[in-house]
Amino acid sequence: MKVIYVILTTTVVCCSCKNTVQRETVYEGKDISDLIRISINKSTKVTTLDILTNEKWRLYSGSSVDSIDFSNPIAKHPEPEGQGYNRISLSTCSRHYYQFVTEEGKAMCAEKHLPMAGGYNFRDLGGIKNKDGRFVKWGKIFRSDDLHNLTEEDLDYLASIPLKSIVDFRGKEEQQAAPDKLPASVVNEFKLPIDPGNVLSLMRFSELDSTQLDSVMMRMNVLFVTDTNFIGYYKEFFKLLREEKNLPLLFHCSAGKDRTGMGAALILYALGVDEQTIMEDYLASNVYLSDKYAKEIAIHPNLKSVLTVKREFLQAGLDQIKTTHGSVEKFLETTLEVDIPAFRKQFLY
Repeated sequence: MKVIYVILTTTVVCCSCKNTVQRETVYEGKDISDLIRISINKSTKVTTLDILTNEKWRLYSGSSVDSIDFSNPIAKHPEPEGQGYNRISLSTCSRHYYQFVTEEGKAMCAEKHLPMAGGYNFRDLGGIKNKDGRFVKWGKIFRSDDLHNLTEEDLDYLASIPLKSIVDFRGKEEQQAAPDKLPASVVNEFKLPIDPGNVLSLMRFSELDSTQLDSVMMRMNVLFVTDTNFIGYYKEFFKLLREEKNLPLLFHCSAGKDRTGMGAALILYALGVDEQTIMEDYLASNVYLSDKYAKEIAIHPNLKSVLTVKREFLQAGLDQIKTTHGSVEKFLETTLEVDIPAFRKQFLY
């Protein structure tokens, strides 16, 4: 299929839409979510959307899923077929969501990796497909690494979501050394210190080889789901998620890959996502954190195990849960007291 690229620059006005239509679902028909790719320049915040089809399509936009203006598309495939643009450039200072519609289906889309100039591993859990063909809601739950280097533009972007709550899984020393910078929209800050001995200390691990460090990281993931205090924090975390007044919510640690990675895995398990997809989401931290720790890894190659993630790290924790509780779902229901049907109703389209 021949794809013709023409640049269309549009300024998205950040205001409430008067002519909106509420829809019961934002995904219908054939899954077309892979036909649109969205990226945002973390410095300029310019959004680029690539439409990977020459079939007829329409694109609608809004500052939230519920405020998308369906009265007029921001772009559509022009006539005759095959002669239009497939790339759209949008100049916008805030978070936006897009309803993509073709003759075969429709899908809600947004940039999964948030464009933070002062951060690396900022992600929306929205758009992940579960085993029943349902999708995680966009704009409700976010994960990230630390927040202390965020720029004013980053904070404005997060405020446009608007984030209401921050959950900080870092230990007290980490919090004091690098206090969070919070967007103006945040009204709740919850500190749930899952602190397994400051595992990122370069001095502590500088003389261990990679095999030894792999073992340390696997033991740490087991600790996340066996230590009474840590289990209590994850239990409290799920209670916070159930309160609509706390949403949208962002949870984080220092790198957004271990304590946050386990939290994200448990959320996705509760939402019925298959383990392979959960693992792919976990391993994506290696892509997003590559620049953050490149210098440290170049100086201390043996620390790569501490500064990246491997499948066996998360798997060790999940396998421990299955051994102790029979299944991750039983651990969620009986130990973390998650009402899985209610949780899915709240966070799935």
